[in-house]
Amino acid sequence: MPAGLVISAPASGVGKTTLTLALARAWRNRGLNVQCFKSGPDYIDPAFHAAATGRASVNVDSWAMDRGGIAHLVGRGADADVVLAEGSMGLFDGVAARGVSGTGATADIAEMLGWPVLLVIDPSGQAQTAAAIAAGLRDYRPGVRLAGVVLNRVASPRHEDLVRRALDDAGIAVFGALPRHAEISLPKRHLGLVQAEEQAEIGILIDEAARFVAEHVDLDAVLQSAAAWAPQPAANGLNVTPPGQRIALARDAAFSFVYPHMLEAWRAAGADISTFSPLADEAPDASADVCWLPGGYPELHAGKIAANARFRSGLRAFAETRPVHGECGGYMVLGTALTDADGVRHEMAGLLGLETSFAKRRMHLGYRLAELAAPMPGHSPGACLRGHEFHYSTIAAQPDTPLAVVHDATGAVIAETGSRRGNATGTFFHLIAEDR
Repeated sequence: MPAGLVISAPASGVGKTTLTLALARAWRNRGLNVQCFKSGPDYIDPAFHAAATGRASVNVDSWAMDRGGIAHLVGRGADADVVLAEGSMGLFDGVAARGVSGTGATADIAEMLGWPVLLVIDPSGQAQTAAAIAAGLRDYRPGVRLAGVVLNRVASPRHEDLVRRALDDAGIAVFGALPRHAEISLPKRHLGLVQAEEQAEIGILIDEAARFVAEHVDLDAVLQSAAAWAPQPAANGLNVTPPGQRIALARDAAFSFVYPHMLEAWRAAGADISTFSPLADEAPDASADVCWLPGGYPELHAGKIAANARFRSGLRAFAETRPVHGECGGYMVLGTALTDADGVRHEMAGLLGLETSFAKRRMHLGYRLAELAAPMPGHSPGACLRGHEFHYSTIAAQPDTPLAVVHDATGAVIAETGSRRGNATGTFFHLIAEDR
């Protein structure tokens, strides 16, 4: 029977990903089968999980998914020895208004699955107060159980002793303490960690993290704190409709933000997916019946995308007879122009009138509920879609027919409506699930 555990923290940037990867690789090195998941809308961490475990990781999201969909996704851990769910932000951080089965908080997943929480605490600049924070998180929500704590970035043995004593007085187990060790830090970018596929030495980094954590954390005690878990059969899977029967999917360093569960659901529904690389100046497969451009980092490759005439002409030819859809960065590339952080304007595909700019960064972040006003691949007008938006671009022009009425998690209408022109559609949000 698998043992389940949630890795969380009081806030972002404390070391959840590093600890998750280190534990996963350390246990794998001991011969255990480890399955990871990511709570919340994140494209980058699941790829790191897969690199650490050798098993595909997927997102589970209480705001966008119902319990049946989440049960369906976590069921892939039935044959594992250990199942780790990495949280996002702080343990109880979510949106103000409840979604399908929760607010998107990591605590929702912990309570729903009955898995205890291993807290990563960074006590930098404090001592006994770290115990007060851990105790507050332990007691905040009755349905969420605390397994214990791993301390990260401890300054000295004396510092560690002060924090350990306070946690012991609070009745909270400390499984280990990690001294400051910059060498295992993973490179970061403005949307999060640099992607696993861009790091040739990712295996070395994860091995080093596993070695370091194994020296300072009681791996056996952590494993014993996990809860025995019997996966419950899901009455239904995710409610996902493929955009077509044969999908040409842009896939390279500029177009890599697509949720693994979406691709799996498309294939499970009978769709075929062929990939092509716009950065390699490839056009979509002419035999496909729909083209999908996911998000990623087109702003880092805008000059090359603009110069790749075969890609742009092939995409335009495809769109003359078949639907093309772009999400976030893919939407920007379908537009007329993209201005990069240096203020340089690059011509894009021109299938839509959208113009975006990164010259003045402005964060757009949050869950999105969209009711389609016009059709997009796989969905008719009136369909309600749940997704997430995260980018730093501003809209310079968005002249085409709005694709949807889009609300944020509070119900407020937002300006990022998406667009439709001819066979081309695009949204700033990434689709996570459909409302049933």
